[in-house]
Amino acid sequence: MKKKLATALAGGAALMLALSGCGDDNSEELNAWAKKVCDGVQPQAKKIQAANASIQEDSSDKAPPKDVKETDSKAFQDISDAYRKIGSVIDRAGPPAVENGEKKQKDAVKELNSIADSYADLKKQVDELKTDDQAEFADGLKEVGAELQKLSGSGSDALKRLEEGEVGKAMRAQPSCEAGGGTGSKSDA
Repeated sequence: MKKKLATALAGGAALMLALSGCGDDNSEELNAWAKKVCDGVQPQAKKIQAANASIQEDSSDKAPPKDVKETDSKAFQDISDAYRKIGSVIDRAGPPAVENGEKKQKDAVKELNSIADSYADLKKQVDELKTDDQAEFADGLKEVGAELQKLSGSGSDALKRLEEGEVGKAMRAQPSCEAGGGTGSKSDA
Protein backbone atom coordinates (compact mmCIF):
# COMPACT_ATOMS: atom_id res chain seq x y z
CA MET A 1 0.00 0.00 0.00
CA LYS A 2 2.76 2.47 0.90
CA LYS A 3 4.48 1.79 -2.42
CA LYS A 4 1.26 2.69 -4.28
CA LEU A 5 1.05 5.86 -2.19
CA ALA A 6 4.64 6.75 -3.05
CA THR A 7 4.01 6.03 -6.74
CA ALA A 8 0.96 8.27 -6.75
CA LEU A 9 2.98 11.03 -5.10
CA ALA A 10 5.60 10.70 -7.78
CA GLY A 11 2.83 11.43 -10.31
CA GLY A 12 2.09 14.64 -8.44
CA ALA A 13 5.74 15.59 -8.60
CA ALA A 14 5.71 14.96 -12.32
CA LEU A 15 2.91 17.51 -12.61
CA MET A 16 5.07 19.99 -10.71
CA LEU A 17 8.07 19.27 -12.85
CA ALA A 18 5.97 19.84 -15.95
CA LEU A 19 6.93 23.45 -15.32
CA SER A 20 10.51 22.43 -16.12
CA GLY A 21 11.78 22.00 -19.68
CA CYS A 22 14.49 22.67 -22.39
CA GLY A 23 14.65 25.37 -25.12
CA ASP A 24 14.98 28.29 -27.54
CA ASP A 25 15.30 32.07 -27.47
CA ASN A 26 12.20 34.28 -27.24
CA SER A 27 11.40 37.90 -26.64
CA GLU A 28 13.19 39.61 -23.77
CA GLU A 29 9.93 40.17 -21.92
CA LEU A 30 8.87 36.55 -22.16
CA ASN A 31 12.34 35.34 -21.20
CA ALA A 32 12.32 37.64 -18.15
CA TRP A 33 8.91 36.25 -17.17
CA ALA A 34 10.13 32.67 -17.63
CA LYS A 35 13.23 33.35 -15.53
CA LYS A 36 11.10 34.71 -12.66
CA VAL A 37 8.84 31.68 -12.79
CA CYS A 38 11.58 29.09 -13.18
CA ASP A 39 13.77 30.58 -10.46
CA GLY A 40 10.80 30.53 -8.08
CA VAL A 41 9.58 27.07 -9.05
CA GLN A 42 12.90 25.25 -8.74
CA PRO A 43 13.17 25.37 -4.92
CA GLN A 44 9.56 24.21 -4.64
CA ALA A 45 10.17 21.33 -7.04
CA LYS A 46 13.03 20.25 -4.80
CA LYS A 47 10.74 20.39 -1.76
CA ILE A 48 8.21 18.17 -3.51
CA GLN A 49 10.93 15.72 -4.50
CA ALA A 50 12.22 15.63 -0.92
CA ALA A 51 8.72 15.03 0.44
CA ASN A 52 8.20 12.18 -2.03
CA ALA A 53 11.57 10.71 -1.06
CA SER A 54 10.66 10.81 2.64
CA ILE A 55 7.49 8.86 1.95
CA GLN A 56 9.38 6.31 -0.12
CA GLU A 57 12.01 5.92 2.61
CA ASP A 58 9.28 5.17 5.14
CA SER A 59 7.28 2.96 2.79
CA SER A 60 8.33 -0.32 4.38
CA ASP A 61 5.40 -2.42 5.52
CA LYS A 62 7.39 -2.91 8.73
CA ALA A 63 7.47 0.79 9.59
CA PRO A 64 5.39 1.54 12.70
CA PRO A 65 2.07 3.27 11.90
CA LYS A 66 3.05 6.26 14.05
CA ASP A 67 6.19 6.84 11.96
CA VAL A 68 4.30 6.41 8.69
CA LYS A 69 1.62 8.83 9.88
CA GLU A 70 4.16 11.48 10.88
CA THR A 71 6.11 11.12 7.65
CA ASP A 72 3.03 11.25 5.41
CA SER A 73 1.51 14.16 7.30
CA LYS A 74 4.68 16.24 7.01
CA ALA A 75 5.15 15.27 3.35
CA PHE A 76 1.58 16.22 2.41
CA GLN A 77 1.97 19.55 4.21
CA ASP A 78 5.28 20.22 2.45
CA ILE A 79 3.78 19.35 -0.94
CA SER A 80 0.72 21.53 -0.27
CA ASP A 81 2.93 24.46 0.73
CA ALA A 82 5.13 23.98 -2.34
CA TYR A 83 2.20 23.99 -4.78
CA ARG A 84 0.76 27.08 -3.10
CA LYS A 85 4.13 28.84 -3.39
CA ILE A 86 4.38 27.88 -7.06
CA GLY A 87 0.96 29.42 -7.60
CA SER A 88 2.17 32.53 -5.83
CA VAL A 89 5.31 32.66 -8.00
CA ILE A 90 3.22 32.48 -11.17
CA ASP A 91 0.75 35.02 -9.80
CA ARG A 92 3.52 37.50 -8.90
CA ALA A 93 5.21 37.01 -12.27
CA GLY A 94 2.06 38.32 -13.94
CA PRO A 95 0.71 37.06 -17.22
CA PRO A 96 3.20 35.91 -19.85
CA ALA A 97 3.40 38.15 -22.93
CA VAL A 98 1.50 35.76 -25.20
CA GLU A 99 -2.01 35.47 -26.59
CA ASN A 100 -4.42 34.66 -23.73
CA GLY A 101 -1.51 35.00 -21.29
CA GLU A 102 -3.67 36.43 -18.52
CA LYS A 103 -6.21 33.60 -18.75
CA LYS A 104 -3.46 30.97 -18.88
CA GLN A 105 -1.77 32.49 -15.84
CA LYS A 106 -4.98 32.77 -13.80
CA ASP A 107 -6.03 29.22 -14.71
CA ALA A 108 -2.61 27.86 -13.69
CA VAL A 109 -2.66 29.72 -10.36
CA LYS A 110 -6.19 28.50 -9.65
CA GLU A 111 -5.20 24.93 -10.48
CA LEU A 112 -2.05 25.05 -8.34
CA ASN A 113 -4.01 26.40 -5.38
CA SER A 114 -6.59 23.65 -5.87
CA ILE A 115 -3.83 21.03 -5.86
CA ALA A 116 -2.39 22.61 -2.70
CA ASP A 117 -5.83 22.40 -1.06
CA SER A 118 -6.12 18.75 -2.07
CA TYR A 119 -2.78 17.88 -0.48
CA ALA A 120 -3.79 19.79 2.65
CA ASP A 121 -6.95 17.65 2.75
CA LEU A 122 -4.82 14.51 2.45
CA LYS A 123 -2.73 15.72 5.38
CA LYS A 124 -5.91 16.15 7.46
CA GLN A 125 -7.03 12.64 6.54
CA VAL A 126 -3.67 11.19 7.58
CA ASP A 127 -3.68 13.21 10.81
CA GLU A 128 -7.06 11.69 11.73
CA LEU A 129 -5.85 8.09 11.30
CA LYS A 130 -5.57 6.05 14.50
CA THR A 131 -2.24 4.27 14.87
CA ASP A 132 -3.04 1.82 17.70
CA ASP A 133 -4.50 -0.83 15.36
CA GLN A 134 -2.22 -1.66 12.42
CA ALA A 135 -5.05 -3.15 10.31
CA GLU A 136 -7.33 -0.15 10.90
CA PHE A 137 -4.45 2.18 10.10
CA ALA A 138 -3.72 0.28 6.86
CA ASP A 139 -7.40 0.55 5.84
CA GLY A 140 -7.35 4.29 6.48
CA LEU A 141 -4.14 4.62 4.52
CA LYS A 142 -5.77 2.81 1.58
CA GLU A 143 -8.50 5.47 1.55
CA VAL A 144 -5.86 8.19 1.54
CA GLY A 145 -4.07 6.35 -1.27
CA ALA A 146 -7.29 6.22 -3.33
CA GLU A 147 -7.73 9.98 -2.95
CA LEU A 148 -4.09 10.48 -3.88
CA GLN A 149 -4.54 8.37 -7.01
CA LYS A 150 -7.42 10.63 -8.11
CA LEU A 151 -5.32 13.71 -7.40
CA SER A 152 -2.25 12.50 -9.25
CA GLY A 153 -4.36 11.56 -12.28
CA SER A 154 -5.86 15.01 -12.78
CA GLY A 155 -5.16 18.67 -12.67
CA SER A 156 -2.36 19.37 -15.11
CA ASP A 157 -4.38 20.87 -17.96
CA ALA A 158 -4.00 24.53 -16.99
CA LEU A 159 -0.26 24.08 -16.44
CA LYS A 160 0.11 22.45 -19.83
CA ARG A 161 -1.80 25.32 -21.45
CA LEU A 162 0.42 27.83 -19.65
CA GLU A 163 3.51 26.13 -21.07
CA GLU A 164 2.33 25.84 -24.65
CA GLY A 165 4.16 27.48 -27.52
CA GLU A 166 6.39 30.46 -26.86
CA VAL A 167 5.99 30.28 -23.07
CA GLY A 168 7.28 26.72 -23.04
CA LYS A 169 10.19 27.66 -25.25
CA ALA A 170 11.10 30.55 -22.98
CA MET A 171 10.85 28.37 -19.89
CA ARG A 172 12.95 25.61 -21.42
CA ALA A 173 15.65 28.20 -22.15
CA GLN A 174 16.04 28.89 -18.42
CA PRO A 175 18.74 26.91 -16.58
CA SER A 176 16.55 26.81 -13.46
CA CYS A 177 13.77 25.10 -15.45
CA GLU A 178 15.91 22.32 -16.83
CA ALA A 179 14.67 19.02 -15.44
CA GLY A 180 17.51 17.67 -13.33
CA GLY A 181 19.50 20.84 -13.91
CA GLY A 182 21.42 22.68 -11.21
CA THR A 183 22.37 20.74 -8.12
CA GLY A 184 21.42 22.74 -5.09
CA SER A 185 22.58 26.11 -6.43
CA LYS A 186 19.31 27.76 -5.44
CA SER A 187 18.37 28.17 -1.80
CA ASP A 188 14.87 27.56 -0.52
CA ALA A 189 12.80 30.64 0.11
